[in-house]
Amino acid sequence: MNYDDYYLEYVTKAERAKMAQNTIEQLKKTGKAELTPVIITGYQLARTWWGKAWNDNLKRYSDYSSRMGRGSSYVRNGAVLDLKIEQGIIKALVQGSVRKPYEVQITIRPLLPEVWEKIRIACEGKIESLQELIVGKFPPGLSELFTAQGSGIFPTPKEITFKCSCPDKAVMCKHVAAVLYGIGARLDEDPTLFFTLRAVDIHNLISKAIQSKTQTMLSKSGAKSRRILADADIAAMFGVEVETMVRDAADVTDNKQKSKGKRTRKNV
Repeated sequence: MNYDDYYLEYVTKAERAKMAQNTIEQLKKTGKAELTPVIITGYQLARTWWGKAWNDNLKRYSDYSSRMGRGSSYVRNGAVLDLKIEQGIIKALVQGSVRKPYEVQITIRPLLPEVWEKIRIACEGKIESLQELIVGKFPPGLSELFTAQGSGIFPTPKEITFKCSCPDKAVMCKHVAAVLYGIGARLDEDPTLFFTLRAVDIHNLISKAIQSKTQTMLSKSGAKSRRILADADIAAMFGVEVETMVRDAADVTDNKQKSKGKRTRKNV
């Protein structure tokens, strides 16, 4: 594409939104791939814990904070025509000021094994189900650990590389910024995509956390378990059921009390 193509007349948000819709319809007719556009409803760019945490993480770095805003209007107006998250990579199509959409690719390094192991150990006994993790229902301590700048599970700028087919020579063009916001919106729909993106096994995290929780519960109920085992040993030793022994003892006590009551009434 000619570099001069980038410098066109100003395109309003409404016009760009209409262009985006027309492009989606045309691409669907080709049938080459199933499009998954990013659709923002309401004022917030992200609604869930994972979506918000993703956006907040990027904006906390000075390299990104001054540039992320450039893409907010694009993503709000449906300019991200397609966004797919795979292991370590995001591929997207973004409608710009020209008819043909720009191709954006963002690569994110896998989470370091030592960081993942630290997170896995920290989660032991503190998360009871996959659903809790997905909806962001976990102790504040884990939330702080997950989002710790530079040491949590969210990527730093040095772990992110990107490229766009547009002629903009900026470090981060508005099309890339729009896709970064689009990732947050996509995590609203399916938070497990975060773990796919960072190349870690969410099921391993959950299974270890639940296993630790179960072991803790069993250790706390150890005294009760020992009492049950002791009762079983007594029953085996005397060849009778403990419950039967207790019931028989209760019957004897009851009979004695009835007999004593009869003698008392006779004396009166």
